[in-house]
Amino acid sequence: MAELSRQIGTVAPHDRTTSLTGPPSWKRFVPERWYAHVILWIACLLIGFPLLYAALVSTQNNAQVANFVLSPGSSFAENFQQVMVNRYLGEYMLNTISLAVVITIGKTILSLLSGLAFVYFRFPGKWIVFGFVLATLMMPTEILIIGLYRYVSGTLGWGGTFQALAVPFLASATGTFRFRQHFSNLPAELSEAAQMDGANPLQFLWRVLIPMSWNTIGALAVIQFVYSWNMYLWPQLIMQGGDFQVVQVGLRTLLAVDTSIAYGPLMLGAVIASIPPVIVFIILQKQFMSGFQITTDK
Repeated sequence: MAELSRQIGTVAPHDRTTSLTGPPSWKRFVPERWYAHVILWIACLLIGFPLLYAALVSTQNNAQVANFVLSPGSSFAENFQQVMVNRYLGEYMLNTISLAVVITIGKTILSLLSGLAFVYFRFPGKWIVFGFVLATLMMPTEILIIGLYRYVSGTLGWGGTFQALAVPFLASATGTFRFRQHFSNLPAELSEAAQMDGANPLQFLWRVLIPMSWNTIGALAVIQFVYSWNMYLWPQLIMQGGDFQVVQVGLRTLLAVDTSIAYGPLMLGAVIASIPPVIVFIILQKQFMSGFQITTDK
């Protein structure tokens, strides 16, 4: 006890105070790696600045935009009337939502079935067919658009119709590849147990594979919805003369209002048109973040 008392007595008063009170109060509010936080804040501001500026411009008229007014303008109601009523952007958004939902559901179903076939079925030339599927990943729509237009509009006679927009995009090489990889990482005993229980392939898909694949399904749903929402070139080409039009083509009509470029309505339309994909991403954010891990979904 005496030795312990002597050791305590040798501690400097300054050290005692520091050990009892902890670090200075100002350090409690400053992160240890404050410079990393500063860099991240700057990066977030740089990335988000275009959207923030678009939201600001959407409330202004051309005179305020030309004078670089950095405060909300007085033309929001007028711009909203011009965008949603006079230029039918609300109707175009409803059209695009229906189109994106149909394409997303169709691609997901066909990708599930094709992934099931490539993993759990044996048929001649399976790897050759799978190679052709992978080859389509390197062939964007722009390469095939002339031939696709002639076939859909001429041979099928679907020009200006809803099926002309949806049917050519119901198949997805990306979805097929992703589900094939996901099913390949599941235990082979699942298929054997399902066969022993007398389940057919569709029952095995519905009762076993789909409940274990929600993360992958959600991740692909986000990608396919955003892809369908952003389509511009194909709807612009195939829907000439049709009554059904999508939001990206509708935004093109906002470039000229009253024979001049109206920046306020154009930016307001762009901001409003970006809301549905953001909502879909927020709803499926968890599945999107974990859906591309090459592991068993839980």
